[in-house]
Amino acid sequence: MAQKAYMIGTGVGNLAAGIYLIRDGGWHGDQITMFGLEKHGANDGAAVEDYISEYGNQSLSNQKGFLAKGGRMLNEETYENLWDVLREVPSLDHPDKTVTEEILDFDHAHPTHDIARLIDKMDGIRNKGGKNDYRHMQFNTRDRMLLTKLMMMPESKESEINDISIEKWFENSPHMFTTNFWYMWQTTFAFKKESSAMELRRYMNRMILEFSRINTLEGVTRTPYNQYESIILPMRKYLSDRGVTFVDNRKITEFKFKDTALRDDIVVTGLEYEEVDNDNQIGEIVINDGDLVFDTNGSITDSSSMGDIDTPIVENMEYAPSAKLWKQATEHFYSLGKPDKFFNDRQQSEWMSFTVTTDNHFAVNEIARITQQEPGNALNTWVDSNNLLSIVVHHQPHFHAQKENETVFWGYCLYPRRKGDFVQKPFIEMTGREMLEELLGHLAQTDTATDNISRHTDEIMDSVVNVIPVYMPYASSLFNRRAIGDRPDVVPEHSKNLAFISQFAEMPFDMVFTEQYSFRCAQVAVYKFLGILDTQLTPMHHYEKMPKVLAKATKTMFR
Repeated sequence: MAQKAYMIGTGVGNLAAGIYLIRDGGWHGDQITMFGLEKHGANDGAAVEDYISEYGNQSLSNQKGFLAKGGRMLNEETYENLWDVLREVPSLDHPDKTVTEEILDFDHAHPTHDIARLIDKMDGIRNKGGKNDYRHMQFNTRDRMLLTKLMMMPESKESEINDISIEKWFENSPHMFTTNFWYMWQTTFAFKKESSAMELRRYMNRMILEFSRINTLEGVTRTPYNQYESIILPMRKYLSDRGVTFVDNRKITEFKFKDTALRDDIVVTGLEYEEVDNDNQIGEIVINDGDLVFDTNGSITDSSSMGDIDTPIVENMEYAPSAKLWKQATEHFYSLGKPDKFFNDRQQSEWMSFTVTTDNHFAVNEIARITQQEPGNALNTWVDSNNLLSIVVHHQPHFHAQKENETVFWGYCLYPRRKGDFVQKPFIEMTGREMLEELLGHLAQTDTATDNISRHTDEIMDSVVNVIPVYMPYASSLFNRRAIGDRPDVVPEHSKNLAFISQFAEMPFDMVFTEQYSFRCAQVAVYKFLGILDTQLTPMHHYEKMPKVLAKATKTMFR
């Protein structure tokens, strides 16, 4: 009987694992089955109507427009596994190109250069020179010392910062949290003061090349459309064309493990499931000897809640379904991590986004005029907004289905429990309309020269097709304070057929909250099970060891 692989979750990690099995393992697609509750994973993007049709949420009165819960920033220099795998996958729009070629060609033709990264009430855009110009990192001597000490800490010493927050690490220099660097860093990567110092250390090493250009975000590599259409759909088609079976709306609810003589041995013998679109019918899949199981043991978009232009979200209090399955495994084996560290403290991990669709270009043109940059040039943050509000105006169109007259842009806040500055209620309680009103208030405050936003507010609101708020309780959970051992190894010790592929599996050096991490997990899992030597793993760059890069970073610290 041919060996089989069962993938729990259909995000980029398991899609990449399927490609590795076929490309490097010589497997046939019909040996692989993928189970998913949704097709998007964290790389989402869809027309609202299609999203609701797929996931069965009928509570919204307005089902027009588009939705993107979040956005993923790629990086050409440090996403080695992603580019390698996507060189295997043909583009859907340009079949003569691979997805890697399509993305990099697009990005090189539309390079990012953010010139309105930080905005405040007093100075407007912080790019006019002087002490607040965001070209300056604004570190003091103690900030530099502590940041350097963190970055230079050897990996073997990571346990010294078990469960230590960034705020705790800088407790003797709270000045750090008033700097341009911190405003840019936390809103670029979705860190909070409460987040893990361990993860900040990893980012400072892995992304040191970006440290000197974080003010312009020139290192951001953008896809032609949203990541679902530009990355996920081509990967799914590649796998489907090769015979991979996709089973949608099947929820894996429990692992069955073999009762072995060596109690430490981890052998999955069955997967219990529930059909969520078929009267919750239950069943079990038998896992035979030699079969493999790849589990997405956590998702940052689990338990999300949606609203619309006139409907606020209703908070979904459900424990993350993907982590619930992981937790069930930990009840059998002690060495599989601690899911509660990541999924039981929403204060550390929650944030909120909103997607705006308009039927003309007036609003986006006004944003471009105020921020002095064309759509597609990354990220704008109002540093003194109570919720820490940011927006991203994508290169247009952001969806294939967008009409010529339509525009789509996206915003988010890191502190949804706080009240707005212009709408006096917590962000999490606002309708989509109120979120847009909050944004327009900040834009108007920035646009004191012409007062165009204030004078044309009604016109802007009349152009709105929909505004979709999304509350994500676990959006930054991968940065939660943690200790060594809180994340399971990709292939845990003594595991014979179970691997974890997600942002909640443990690998050395690499950084979470990136597609690179998921792709790397996939390669580690597949190569380990197939017995391919570690030396054949895709080589990763170590810019943190390059003298020229370090010299530039040091100069930036004093800039």
